[in-house]
Amino acid sequence: MNRSILIVICDFLLVTLVAFSNFDAEESKHVESSVAPAPRNIGGTPDMVGTLKIALEDEKESREKLTSNLRAQEQAVAEREQRIKEFQENLRRTEEQAKQLDQQRTALSQQVTASQASLKDVQSKLSDASTQNLLSQEKLAALQEDLKRREQETQVLQQKLSETEKAAQAAVAEKQQVAAQLQVSEAEKRLTREQVAELRGAVATEKQEKARLQETATALATNVGVLAQKSSELTQEIRDNRALAPNTIFQQFLSNRITARFDAVRSGIFGRDVNKEKVSQCVLFTDGMQTYTLYHVDETPLQIWNPGTDWTRLTAVLQRGNVAFSGVRLSFLAQDPRVVVIPIGSAQAKQYGVKIYKAAADPFKFQEAVIVGANEGYYGECKFQIDQSTPNYVKVDRNVLKGLFGKFNPSRGDLVFTRTGELLGIMVNGDYCAVLNKVVPTRTINLGSEVASQQTGQMLSQLYDRIFQMPLKLQ
Repeated sequence: MNRSILIVICDFLLVTLVAFSNFDAEESKHVESSVAPAPRNIGGTPDMVGTLKIALEDEKESREKLTSNLRAQEQAVAEREQRIKEFQENLRRTEEQAKQLDQQRTALSQQVTASQASLKDVQSKLSDASTQNLLSQEKLAALQEDLKRREQETQVLQQKLSETEKAAQAAVAEKQQVAAQLQVSEAEKRLTREQVAELRGAVATEKQEKARLQETATALATNVGVLAQKSSELTQEIRDNRALAPNTIFQQFLSNRITARFDAVRSGIFGRDVNKEKVSQCVLFTDGMQTYTLYHVDETPLQIWNPGTDWTRLTAVLQRGNVAFSGVRLSFLAQDPRVVVIPIGSAQAKQYGVKIYKAAADPFKFQEAVIVGANEGYYGECKFQIDQSTPNYVKVDRNVLKGLFGKFNPSRGDLVFTRTGELLGIMVNGDYCAVLNKVVPTRTINLGSEVASQQTGQMLSQLYDRIFQMPLKLQ
């Protein structure tokens, strides 16, 4: 592997280890202190991601260079194989030429041997002729001419033989040279194959390292996302658990209250209609599924009593500024019939432009609460007690009351808020607050001008009987 690539990978691994160690340190710091939001702990994340991108780009360029080198080496191998084939073909032709020259040399050697034998024969004959003087001078001249001719032929044959031997030696030398070139080409081919195998191994290693780097980058990004999510959750948790000042809670109520105008009509003596109007202040709250306005029954024209009153018309107009909507129905809660709600559509609630209070998810998180007299205009701090005999209520500790504005005297209809600004419930009498953890209607009156058919008198009488059956401390 290239040394520069190895150095880059080592540097990246060191940076990744430092980043993980920083994340662990910062996370442990958040767990121990629980006071500061974590976005400041991930301030260096963009630099880390940038460094990771640069490292990945360097690895990509390195892999491209290795791929280019691999292609060049494979092309060189192909060229060397072609040259080897050419050398082998030349060697084959040279060997064939050498065989032909050997055959020619053998034939010439045989001819030289035959000529020498013939020459010896002629010399022997000449010697015999000279010795015996049996041949004539002409025959001797002919023999001498023949001898001379044969000697010339012998010289020509010897010259051809010498040339053939030189050609054979040249062929042998060329064969040796081709064989040497073939060995060199084989060695180069073997070396090239080894280099190609090494490059392929390097490319495979680079791919594996790149995959590990990508896995590390993915894990790092995931950890950063998880850390950011935890930081947001921690920030939200701190914000949700932060106690607000009573002044802030009262100011929020004043900024988000809605005016409810009730108008009720019943038949009186001698058939004359009797009108009853009521104006109350309320807020919007939600149980997670539906948005409502909240009242004590005494803040409406209705009265839970026996015998109850049969109303012929009952309307409610909910107004804030220039936005006003008519209520559709009024429901008595199964938890306590003295607590009534009017449901509001989500689109209508948005048009009011006010805060929609949430029912307290954990009403017992703080022992202190803030009581606001919605119609009386006072507010103050108090402590409440948990009464096991009344699980859906909390009792106001009147020994620890701290009025902050107005004549502070908690009574029925007052709204109770937690120190985090959530709606805890509503006072049903001077001592007990009904905790609003679930909205379950028990009886409902459809508001409008046609209420007589709903027998409101009988409904109110039945609700009175239910309240009469409740513990005396809750009545």
